[in-house]
Order: sequence, then structure tokens, then C-alpha cells
Amino acid sequence: MTRIVIRVAIALLAATSLGTLVVAQEMGEVMVQASRVNAKTVGTTSSGVPIVDISLSYGVSSKGLDLASHAGVMELQKRVSDAAAAACKELGRQYPDSLPNDTDCAKAATAKAMVKVNELAAAAAKK
Repeated sequence: MTRIVIRVAIALLAATSLGTLVVAQEMGEVMVQASRVNAKTVGTTSSGVPIVDISLSYGVSSKGLDLASHAGVMELQKRVSDAAAAACKELGRQYPDSLPNDTDCAKAATAKAMVKVNELAAAAAKK
């Protein structure tokens, strides 16, 4: 009897997990990744000082947005830009001597994430 209950619980957990993955793919999510030079060693300077790379990623959901409309795309772009600014600000707080500055970091993170925003908008326009 205990084995049956365990098997049913595992089956329900697996079904729930798969359902969540499908919903996440349908809703569309954009990952915003802010990067700075300062925690994972990626090389050394000419004087031998280690160069390290740190990053922070935020997921931005397009849930509730009509990406076939201009207003929906603009709102997603704003969400992405806000997430990039927040991620870069947090990295700057944790690693104050890291490069680039918050503004340049946010611009780069936003630009990378906008590729996915444009893909989601183009897919929505085709529907």
C-alpha cells in the first residue's frame, strides 16, 4: 500500500513539473543577465592580477502582455530594462570596484535580452 502511494505521489509530481515547463514556454520569459568583471577568474592582467567575471540573471515574464500589440512590446521592453538596471545595481552594490559602471552594465544587459524580446514579439505577430 505504501509503495502505491509513493508511486502515485511521484507520478503527480512528474506531471506537475512537466505542466509547469509547458506553461513557462507558452508564456515566454526573457532572461536578463548582467555581467561585470570581478569573481570567476577569466584571465590575468599584465601584472598578474586575476580578472574575474561575475553575473546575475533575472527572469522577466511576459505574462499578461499582448505581444502582438505595440503597447505590450513596449511594456516588456520596460520590464527588461528595469530588470537589467536592478541586476547591475545589485552587482555594483556587492562588488563596488567592478567594471563597467551601472549604466553601461544595464545597457549591455538590456541589449542582449532585447534579442529574445524581439523574437517573442515576432512570434506573437505571426499568430
